[in-house]
Parts: sequence; C-alpha cells; structure tokens
Amino acid sequence: MTTIYLVRHAEAEGNLYRRIHGWYNALITDNGFAQIKALEERFRDIPVDAVYASDLYRTMTTARAVYVPKGLELHTDSELREVHMGDWEDQTWGGVRHFDPQGMDRFNHSDPDWRAPNGENLDEVGRRVSGAIRRIAEQHPDQTIAIFCHGTAIRQTLANIKGIAPQDWHSLGHSENTAVNRLTYEDGQFQIVFEGDASHLDESISTLAKQAWWRKDGKTSKDVNLWFRPINWAAEEHLYLEARHDAWTDTHGSAIFFDGEGFLEGARTSLAQSPWGVTLAMSGDKVIGILQLDTQRYSQDGAGYIPFCYIIPELREQSLGVQLIGQAVSFFRPLGRDKLRLRCAPYNDRAQHFYKKYGFAKIGEEQGSRVPLDIMEKYIGYER
Repeated sequence: MTTIYLVRHAEAEGNLYRRIHGWYNALITDNGFAQIKALEERFRDIPVDAVYASDLYRTMTTARAVYVPKGLELHTDSELREVHMGDWEDQTWGGVRHFDPQGMDRFNHSDPDWRAPNGENLDEVGRRVSGAIRRIAEQHPDQTIAIFCHGTAIRQTLANIKGIAPQDWHSLGHSENTAVNRLTYEDGQFQIVFEGDASHLDESISTLAKQAWWRKDGKTSKDVNLWFRPINWAAEEHLYLEARHDAWTDTHGSAIFFDGEGFLEGARTSLAQSPWGVTLAMSGDKVIGILQLDTQRYSQDGAGYIPFCYIIPELREQSLGVQLIGQAVSFFRPLGRDKLRLRCAPYNDRAQHFYKKYGFAKIGEEQGSRVPLDIMEKYIGYER
C-alpha cells in the first residue's frame, strides 16, 4: 500500500492580493513562509520516501518543508498544476466579478458547465491531476510520498476519489493553505484517511481566518475585492488632485505648502509613460483608491516606482491597500522589474506600518526633498 500526503501550497500572492492565479507563477508571501515553517515541524517525524510538486514556484517552495530537511530530491510535474484560468489569469477577482458576473457565479458554485475563457474546466483539471497522482503512486509501491498541489486541483481530485457527481461539486469545502490530505493507494484504488487538516497552523498565520469568501454561515461581512482601471484624466483629474491634497495634509499638515501643480505634472509624466500611470482602484462602481506608477525612475536598478498609493479615509482600516500593491506587482513584473520602490515620510506611522507589514524595508533617505522621506523597497523577483 502506498501512502500519499497531498498538500496544498502555502499562502501565495494570489491569496493575498486577491488575484486569479492558476498557471500564473506567483510567489509565496511572508505569511506563507511562516506556514511552511509550521508544515516542516508537522512533517518532522513523518517518514517520506519521495516528494513531488507542480512545476510552479508556490508549490516547489512549499515542498521545501519536506524535501530539504529529509535530504530528498524534488520531482516536478506540470500535470499537478492548478486549473488553467485562461483569460482570467492574473486578473483581480473583483474585476472578473465586475465584467463577467455570470462566469464568476458559475465558478463560485462549481458549475460543471463553467470553463475559464481559453482555459480549463473543473472536470479537466480533476482528471489531469488525479491521473498524475495515480501515475506517481504506481511508481512508488509500498512507499510514502508527499505531493504538493493547488486548491481547486486538490478539491476536484478528492471529488473524483469520492465519486461525487458533478451537480454536487458545490457541496465540497475549501482547504486552507498548507492543508494536508492523507490518501492510500492499493490495487488501483484510492482511499481517503483524512482531508483538509491544517491543525499545524494557529489562527495568527491562517489565511482563511482573515477572509470570508469561503464561509457559508453568513456571520461575517463579505470580502471587498477590487478592480482597477486607468484614470480618465480629462474627466477625473480632480479626483487625483483631491486625493493628493488629502494625503499631503493628513501626513504633513497644512503648514507646509501643498504643491498641487507639481503633483499634477508628475501624474502627467506617469500617464505619458503608460495609460496605467494613474490607476483607479474600484469597488463596484465606486473609486476607493489611486495608484500611480512610474516606469522610468529607478529603472536602472530594476525597480518599479510607486509615486502614490492611496485609499480613501473611510476604508483605510479594511486591509484593502495590499490589493493596490498587488496591482503594482502585476504591472511591473512583466516589465522585468524585480523590486518595488516608494517614498514614505518617517513620521507617517500608519503608512510605515502598512508597508513594512507587506514586505517593504527602508533602503535609504531621499536627498533634497522639502519633507523627510524614507526610500522603501520590496523584492518581487523569483530568486534571491
């Protein structure tokens, strides 16, 4: 009999930034690395003969919890990948909800007729991953193997093992990041010993504890998933100027001169570089934030520059700003940038705490500025 530990990857950028990542090669978050450490402790005394993962960064990184301490080789297999999300890849959940609400509803209800545009459907990913796990299990008779995979892929694999009819897929639960499923395989048959066990995580590093999308009890408010669009400068320039003024006075007070025209000129420069140079963060049809992106400054250092990152005051305590950081990552990474940079006043305690929480660290101080500014940086590359 072969024993299989089927493990979901640790928290990755898509989980944090609320973006759709199937085959998109997302990174593990800082919280995800804490989950990996807890997973390593869980497997400390569990014998494992072989370790497999999909060939995506988030599963290969999570697999280090097992194969590194045990001195094993990591085998990668593209057939273990998550469902291919086609045209939805790296879009925000809020954006797909806004532009394709029917498609989103079908996906959320595990509709057998749903298919990612130019991607896969749920049956296809279930068959693909189930077949890969069977093939791997047959290569390791009477051994113990750990396989690192993805949420929807694991969910559909378990549905196949249980023989759940497509019309009942919606009844399946959702697993936590690094949740462990234990299976056995013998005489061509799988058996489930336990599933979705994340008892190695405490609430402080749980991903699902911070989100509500998966709950069915209705006891918590819904998550706010944003979408983004370029500003219509001719009609919405005033929104940018008002946000800049609010941010300035909130940080520096009214005694220091607010150079509105200077900020407007900076925005025009960003827009000359890209229509996304000034990006509006949207919740439904409401503008709730602004993200300014500059492709030229710090480009010689391989960094993407964020001159302005803003959430309206009434929503600043709802952890929405991280989705703006995710949008910046999505914009700059395809340009070959492996870092994000921004400037933040050292006495802006709220902003300093926010940026440090999500991986920014001070690397210097701006010279010649009218106000003190720390230069802060976040690494977004795949290797370090």
